[in-house]
Amino acid sequence: MIDAYEDPGTPDSRGGWAYLAWLVRCQPWRALAGAVLASVWMVLLAVAPYLLSKAVDDGLEPGDTAALAGWTAALFAVGAFNAWVSIMRHRTMTRVRMDGYFRTTKVVVGHTLRLGAALPRQAGAAEVVTIGVSDVHTIAGALTVIGPGVGSVVVYVFVAGLLLSVSPLLAAVVLLGMPVVAVLVGPLMSRLQGTETEYRERQGVLTARIGDLAGGLRVLNGLGGKELFAASFDRDSQRLRAQGYRVGAVTSWMQALGLGLPTLFLAVVTWLAARLAAQGDMTVGELVSVYGYVAVLIGPVAFLVDMGYQLSRGVVAARRVVRLLRLTPAPDTEISAGAGTGVADAPVEPSVLHDPVSGVRVAPGRLTALVGARHAEVTAVVDRIGRYGPTDATWGGVRLDAVPLDQVRDRILVADNEADLFAGSLREVVGGRLAPSPADVGRAVRAAAADDIVQGLPEGLGSPVTAQGRSLSGGQRQRVRLVRALLADPGTLLAVEPTSALDAHTEAAVAQRLRAARTGRTTVVTTTSPLLLAQADTVHYLVDGKVTATGRHHDLLEREPGYRSLVARDADDTDTDDLDPDSDPDSAADSASGGDAGGDKGTDSDTNTNTGADAGAGAGSEEVVR
Repeated sequence: MIDAYEDPGTPDSRGGWAYLAWLVRCQPWRALAGAVLASVWMVLLAVAPYLLSKAVDDGLEPGDTAALAGWTAALFAVGAFNAWVSIMRHRTMTRVRMDGYFRTTKVVVGHTLRLGAALPRQAGAAEVVTIGVSDVHTIAGALTVIGPGVGSVVVYVFVAGLLLSVSPLLAAVVLLGMPVVAVLVGPLMSRLQGTETEYRERQGVLTARIGDLAGGLRVLNGLGGKELFAASFDRDSQRLRAQGYRVGAVTSWMQALGLGLPTLFLAVVTWLAARLAAQGDMTVGELVSVYGYVAVLIGPVAFLVDMGYQLSRGVVAARRVVRLLRLTPAPDTEISAGAGTGVADAPVEPSVLHDPVSGVRVAPGRLTALVGARHAEVTAVVDRIGRYGPTDATWGGVRLDAVPLDQVRDRILVADNEADLFAGSLREVVGGRLAPSPADVGRAVRAAAADDIVQGLPEGLGSPVTAQGRSLSGGQRQRVRLVRALLADPGTLLAVEPTSALDAHTEAAVAQRLRAARTGRTTVVTTTSPLLLAQADTVHYLVDGKVTATGRHHDLLEREPGYRSLVARDADDTDTDDLDPDSDPDSAADSASGGDAGGDKGTDSDTNTNTGADAGAGAGSEEVVR
């Protein structure tokens, strides 16, 4: 069985059948052993009636006690050996199924990781969840064809050969049974694939609706849209139930045929054998063996029908996996049409990032702020200079989409305020795949003004955090994300609304500590907070996605009315003139800490305070901090 750390290999993504065949090729010896053991198991089941007939004809009928004892002992030995074969067959087939299950899981998880930020743009979370929860089980079940499926075919031919030695007529009836099964079950298999595919599609849609409901219930309640959403969900549920009934109807017919056809064969062959015995063309022992042969065939024929059922469902599930595997991550070179081709290395030294679409220029080693009335327009700039989509941006004069993607990701980090948080201890959540030292963690926690979070948890950094940080408040989650970004220590940090859910006191502490923690490195923040803007070396004011004015925060307040109306707050707020970028951040933070009761603006907010129609509309809200 595949090891947890073993490379699962390169899957065959040409189609559902090709993928299932690849799973078999990945474990050839185990698959062969499963087929051999299943064939031996079923053949020995058919041998038992033959031995029983010999015991009757050679021992019981003539009264030969020695022959009867010999054939009885042989029957017992074959039965005992076959019990061991059955155990080994079941164990081997379990390993075959588990290998297919874990290999598919590793392939799907690995590919979703390679897709990275491109995944939400190409497939919904519900699609991935449905594959991981349901389809991998179905695919593993389809591999049953390797064992009982092959064994059923072998024993079917074997029994036909035994019957041929008894009566050609009975052998012909048994051999004709397989085409009858194919004719009756074949159309049902095709129909099952169609209904199963539609059912899976509707299931994915409904799963996506459940995710939307779980994530946006508060917003729906606030907007009065809960009833409308519930009605839509109810309609989708009814459609899924109706489709499930259609799948169940086809499935019930296949299962009925799997049990009914063998019984029909048993009746027909038994009747024919009884007539032959009555006419003297067959001995009593042969009659017993024929009855035993046909009784044995009940299992293989049922297996063959079930094999068709499992394969039909498995192919549908494999096609969904293949469709996911065909999604491609952003290639290393995304040169726009007409802009030339080639690959260039990233600049050795910190260099200017320039977005020609908006006119934003990010100087190295400085804190730059992007301000705009529309959240989507500002985050679109971050997407372009962070290379999360088509871009004409340059990095030190080199087109950003000409630089290998791994070099971009190593040095430019986009930290979104809605980035995913995974379950684990707080230390694991902020450390990610890194292994930061306690001193580094402490500095990052203080820079993000997250000391109170650590102190308030029962086990500090060792305390468990639920998926997406649902055990934390909105402001706490935002600061945890900032701690994670600071621990990554990228050369260029692009932070989207890093303080939008914080109260003014905590925001002031974060603003000054962030500047101090990132001294000498390039930092870009999108914000409308005067507390954060006062710390920026350069502020770009964007209107309709274009830079309208550039300067220091205080200069823009004086000469840009639009900027002033966008970022100015009530006179009661902290005076930004007191937040000198050159002042001691610790003293400012200490003065602010008295009012930091939790770090949240108002109630436990899950949403960006700069929402409205544009909240979360930017593509940057999909990115995950790495």
